[in-house]
Amino acid sequence: MTDAKQTLEEQPEETQESQAGSTGAPVQHGAPVGGSLDASSPEEEAAEVEGDLDELMKMAAERDKYLGLAQRTQADFENYRKRVARDAAAARERGVGSLVKELLPALDNLDRALEAAAQDDPLLQGVRLVRSELSAALARAGIESFSPAGETFDPEVHEAVATAPQGPAGAPSGTVVEVYQPGYRMGASIIRPARVLVAA
Repeated sequence: MTDAKQTLEEQPEETQESQAGSTGAPVQHGAPVGGSLDASSPEEEAAEVEGDLDELMKMAAERDKYLGLAQRTQADFENYRKRVARDAAAARERGVGSLVKELLPALDNLDRALEAAAQDDPLLQGVRLVRSELSAALARAGIESFSPAGETFDPEVHEAVATAPQGPAGAPSGTVVEVYQPGYRMGASIIRPARVLVAA
């Protein structure tokens, strides 16, 4: 018994501390005091915030650049779409005008046939029907005829074939006295001017 007691007393203090630690109470070595070891100084935080602000400014400038590019592209596309629509409408108008110019002589011949035909001619009704259908087709295409009898002569829309002497009770000078051929127009465009007789 005396030998065992002596053996315990002779053990170094480190061994006794390790045995005490294994029996229950945890031993903490070098715990830091006062919080985290990598705490930043105010100058470092300010520099970090400034860097973040610079990055945000760069991103905003890049966003504005791409937004401006998108807006310009959209405006260019709208202008292109309008230009294509205008060109298509102009091409259609030119095509219709060219076709009408080819048809007008046939229409004039129908008018002459109606004027020269006898009223009891059995073909008269058929010619009138053809003339009416052709006029309706031109109207659907936006073509209208005009007969400027009694109007003042306008060289933009009338073609003077001859002049008539002005009598004492005649029409004023420059007035359309008679229409030889009606004119045709599509909107503001004159396809064929009216051929007229003008008072001198």
